[in-house]
Amino acid sequence: MDVVLLDVMLPDRSGLDLLPEIRRRDPDLPVVVITAYSSIESAIEAIRAGAFHYLPKPFKNDEVLHLIRRAAEQRRLVTENLRLRNRLAGLSEIVGTSRAMREVLELVQRAAPARSNILITGEPGTGKELVARAIHRLSPRRDGPFVPIHTGAVPDEHMESTLFGHEEEATRGALESARGGTFFIDEVGALSPEIQARLLGVIQEREYLRVGGSEPLPLDVRIIAANDGDLWGEVRAGAFREDLYYRLNVITIELPPLRNRAEDIPLLALHFLRIFAAENGRHIEGFTPRAMEALMAYPWPGNVRELQNVVERAVVLSRGDLVGEDLLPEEVRRGMARTEAATVLPPEGLDFRKAVEAYQRTLIAEALKRTGGVQRQAARLLRLSPTTFNEKVHRLGLADDA
Repeated sequence: MDVVLLDVMLPDRSGLDLLPEIRRRDPDLPVVVITAYSSIESAIEAIRAGAFHYLPKPFKNDEVLHLIRRAAEQRRLVTENLRLRNRLAGLSEIVGTSRAMREVLELVQRAAPARSNILITGEPGTGKELVARAIHRLSPRRDGPFVPIHTGAVPDEHMESTLFGHEEEATRGALESARGGTFFIDEVGALSPEIQARLLGVIQEREYLRVGGSEPLPLDVRIIAANDGDLWGEVRAGAFREDLYYRLNVITIELPPLRNRAEDIPLLALHFLRIFAAENGRHIEGFTPRAMEALMAYPWPGNVRELQNVVERAVVLSRGDLVGEDLLPEEVRRGMARTEAATVLPPEGLDFRKAVEAYQRTLIAEALKRTGGVQRQAARLLRLSPTTFNEKVHRLGLADDA
């Protein structure tokens, strides 16, 4: 959205009462206030509330178009300036102007120069490694290496040598490879108790031994850990060491799910569109209105990663200058259909908490069904830690089905 035309006389309230809410959600969005009842007082009130311009009726079409062009140009300049500042700050790959993402970016910039360890939390697909890389680029260690380890991709029997290296095999571990830079460990909650204990000792002593080694090596890395589920919940359940949790969780950055920052969907979709169009040598200008409506209506359980995949698929299949609704997966199109069918709430209202629990219960029951009741496999299917999955099973009354 580039410009808002806001009439003072709305069916249920004054547009001037709505203006502060629009400004709160997007402070840089230009708002042109129009009214049939022009007065100096109302004009001053609109400008003080943050309106871009105040336009009394009757007005000429050329006058409106001129104002819209001016407002859109201001929006473009502000957006480009923000993108430039983010790029200069090392944040160019993180796309989003929503309030939630502005808070994340501010915290990233404040935390990056420090030496403290950082814990990044958020649902799968929210971009935890992307944020970790931004922190590294903004830190004094930016000229050093950034070494990521994803615990789910490393078998338990190889985790120790992967982290600390192996003396007899003369292999360097991730901590040694990251010397002078940043070490990022994803899904830290999946580490075995033995590895947790050793990692805690390494952080405390600031040195470590390779597997089978006798000569201590200095720990010269900044540690950024990430977890999809509630790591504190795993501490309470006894699955993760409390002392290690506090060592890692000096600064917490919580990434919002995409459904909680839907205003960023158009920016992200166009960002991915430009990337994949360039990679595939295609000239695609954007999305049709119906396609963008579908993207906005879908809840994105896979978050930004799922949106990225959907846009890549659409670009590959597209034959024109615009991505149409027909190029989107069926589940995305169904999301818009559900939104159109539910234009009003039922008379008795809607209990949001109960609706969310019902949706979670359906997902978990289906995952258990597909995996023959094996909780660990069902948790992996839903990209949850086993501890978090077990807690949800009991809380939602599905223990008898597990």
